[in-house]
Amino acid sequence: MDNSMVFLETYVLQQDMRIRLPKAILSNVGAEKGKTMFDIYFNADENSIILKAHKDIAGEKK
Repeated sequence: MDNSMVFLETYVLQQDMRIRLPKAILSNVGAEKGKTMFDIYFNADENSIILKAHKDIAGEKK
């Protein structure tokens, strides 16, 4: 595991395929409910999913 990764929580995949994000995401990423978009990546080597706060063309978080 990458040393820059920080464990936040464990959540179950909901029946409708949703995953609840930990509240710590709001403070650690600067995310805003209903506004922040995430880019989703899959790392096949580690069988992991990575969420990154989406940046617009100007390089700023939406």
